[in-house]
Amino acid sequence: MEKTSSGWISGFIGVTIFAGSLPATRLAVAGFNPTFLTCARASIAALLGLLLLLALKQPRPKPADLPSLALSALGCVIGFPLLTALALQHITSAHSIVFVGILPLCTAVFAVLRGGERPRPLFWLFSILGAAIVAGYAAIGGGGNSLQGDWLMLAAVIVCGMGYAEGARLSRVLGGWQVISWALVLSLPLMLLIALLTWPASFQHVPESAWIGLAYVSLFSMLIGFVFWYRGLAQGGIAAVGQLQLLQPFMGLGLAALILHEQVNWTMLLVTLGAVVCVAAAKKYAR
Repeated sequence: MEKTSSGWISGFIGVTIFAGSLPATRLAVAGFNPTFLTCARASIAALLGLLLLLALKQPRPKPADLPSLALSALGCVIGFPLLTALALQHITSAHSIVFVGILPLCTAVFAVLRGGERPRPLFWLFSILGAAIVAGYAAIGGGGNSLQGDWLMLAAVIVCGMGYAEGARLSRVLGGWQVISWALVLSLPLMLLIALLTWPASFQHVPESAWIGLAYVSLFSMLIGFVFWYRGLAQGGIAAVGQLQLLQPFMGLGLAALILHEQVNWTMLLVTLGAVVCVAAAKKYAR
């Protein structure tokens, strides 16, 4: 019980950190090309992760762990950052954030397919209900609709769900922060090469807010958040703790209103309440 509670606390901290990712990305894409932004944030986080691994003398992953690390890197290091950066060129931050409400369902599906978890039927009912509430809000209240942006966000949450589930499964063996660090290191040669190839001709016109966004997604979104998130998923269960992601869109919307001055209305509060109820119910039937 104590381990499970610790997992939920770690998961909540991770979700809170991730809530700032899309607003920060929105700031960053105002000054950086999406491809360069994706590769730069991954390279910065990878170098920091490598320093941690070397300083703490962590053992290298076994060859059998490499496919899982590659899938985790594909989803969390490359896929989600790149697809969201591209999407945010077409839709608002608020509209993109509500798509994250579908992420718990994607994570749960991959947890069943790859993690061997078998939640009870009522878990799926509340998961689908929570995702439907958030998706409904996106359809009627998100604003800034763009078919291209919507498809990019849908693809982003699918690959991210795969990365979350795969990394969490492996974190039971390697440890949470070790998994994301090794996934970053594995992707470093490619990310660094592309970052150098897409290096801007000049940084003179990059606004300060874009630099702040880059710093946040590099340090917090790509590394620190995953330290807490993978630990939470491993201790509390991938499908169960994954439901905390239902809270992430509304934390993010609050940050979008505060930082980007986007409008937040009473509908958001009602949907937030519905999501909280679904999280609580899903947790009850997760095992």
